[in-house]
Amino acid sequence: MNKNISVVIPVYNSEKTLSVLCQRLQAALEPISRQFEIILVNDGSQDKSWQTIQELEKSNLPVKGLNLMRNYGQHNALLCGIRAASNAVIVTMDDDLQHPPEEIHKLLDELEKGFDVVYGLPQKMVHSCWRNFSSKASKFFLAKILGINRIKYMSSFRAFKTNLRRSFESFNSPNVIIDALFTWGTENFGTVEVNEQSRSIGHSNYSLAKLVKFGMVALTGFSTIPLKFASFMGFFLTFFGILVLFYVIGRYFLEGSIPGFPFLASIISIFSGAQLFAIGIFGEYLGRVFNRSMNYPAYVVAEESSTESSQGKKYDPLQ
Repeated sequence: MNKNISVVIPVYNSEKTLSVLCQRLQAALEPISRQFEIILVNDGSQDKSWQTIQELEKSNLPVKGLNLMRNYGQHNALLCGIRAASNAVIVTMDDDLQHPPEEIHKLLDELEKGFDVVYGLPQKMVHSCWRNFSSKASKFFLAKILGINRIKYMSSFRAFKTNLRRSFESFNSPNVIIDALFTWGTENFGTVEVNEQSRSIGHSNYSLAKLVKFGMVALTGFSTIPLKFASFMGFFLTFFGILVLFYVIGRYFLEGSIPGFPFLASIISIFSGAQLFAIGIFGEYLGRVFNRSMNYPAYVVAEESSTESSQGKKYDPLQ
């Protein structure tokens, strides 16, 4: 293994884990990579994470820091770091030490088999039952939306070839899902089992509201399935309305009467609800189009490595 590697890590309130993480990364990457860099993207942390990154930049560690103007989200911060990477292979991981740096070689070995993207799958789920279930459900959901079954095994612990980012180099939207962007350039995904560790410091920042928001972004930002569903629902209800019409006419001729107000009210409610639901779907898409027309950025970098010693600093044992 002699690949040049860029490790991209979105950082949020992780001042207590960054130093240990970078030291373990250096120890893990030195035997397998001739040259590597660690890109830490501070995503609007409320603690001293950015100060910690600046201190790490001044050390002998090959760290490059990027400080975003506010909290944009994990995938937005990843996109920022991916675009800043300068080596042939990019590895992404979390900042909480749940993804052991010592397992990176497994991702790289699998990548050497010809895959464009390799995900590290935990041998044992270390989160709560609710978190494990919601994680599996969201991955399955995204895989079905994008039509690529292997993405249901996706993970934030991944390795991929840097040239893959050319497929989304012009992408500029506040709604980012990195795994969806990968599908713009490849369908060649691989997986490998890794040992994932339990979180020892802090707690997960993902909540039910964020998972729902993730699902809405996936549905209306990277898929036309809701529009197709609205069309199908419109066709189905039109057919249902025709059947109701035949029922009313048939009852009139057979019994000389037609159903009363409750029946009419229920039919109106069904059709009104369907129309509002469809309008809501169209509204979501119009909102996405509006955001794109406003040219909202996916992220804005407020500050990056400014010292001469930290700019472009990489580890190279031949130097």
